[in-house]
Amino acid sequence: MNYTPNELENLTFKRSVVGGYSEDMVNEVLDKIIEDYTAYIRENIELKDRVAVLNEAILHYKNIEESLQNTLLVAQQTSEEIKKNGYQKAENIVKEAEIKAQKIINEANQEVLKIRFEYEELKKKLHSYKSRVESLLLSQLEILKPMVEEEGVESK
Repeated sequence: MNYTPNELENLTFKRSVVGGYSEDMVNEVLDKIIEDYTAYIRENIELKDRVAVLNEAILHYKNIEESLQNTLLVAQQTSEEIKKNGYQKAENIVKEAEIKAQKIINEANQEVLKIRFEYEELKKKLHSYKSRVESLLLSQLEILKPMVEEEGVESK
């Protein structure tokens, strides 16, 4: 900037003796220059203020962006952690289910062995009972045989 509005306002031209400029004309031009120059300075100040406000807004939005990025990062980490915990819980549930299933199978196998043992015991008892009944019947037949033979001899 060469002149401030005040410098332009206080500027005076020297008069030349021959054919000088019209003072009213020069003053009118200077008034318009001062008016324009003042408007430009005012506009420049307004634009600087506006740039400052916009820079503050940009800074504000950059802070929001950074905050959102941090939030997104935390959300991603939390998501991964939840996912990992979910897989671990699922694995634990499967392991527990496998252990319970194996326990049930082992108990069932023990029950089968117990039932087989009882079956074999009952089979032995039945065989023993059958043998005793058969022996008893044979002994009864032996006792009855002489009686039947005597009756057969008497009836002939």
